[in-house]
Amino acid sequence: MSLKTIFIVIVAVLLTIILMQNTDPVKFTLLFTEVHISKLVVMAVVAAVAFVLGILVGRPKKAKYDIGRYHDDLHKDDPNTLSDEDREYIN
Repeated sequence: MSLKTIFIVIVAVLLTIILMQNTDPVKFTLLFTEVHISKLVVMAVVAAVAFVLGILVGRPKKAKYDIGRYHDDLHKDDPNTLSDEDREYIN
């Protein structure tokens, strides 16, 4: 087993123990109503929402426009698009 697999198993076991120890009901006030929900449910919902938000925030953004194509269209008739410094570096 790799170190990564062992780490994942240990974290999963610890998370399960923590969740199972917090099953007692707790009173929550949502707007104008009071709800009695298990801490386990609340922690699971918070974890799921945090996971989804993490995926949404962490994913790469879609490009609104293609910079490469814009540059190519702008300089398609000009063969001299490199500066003298760039030409010297390449050669």
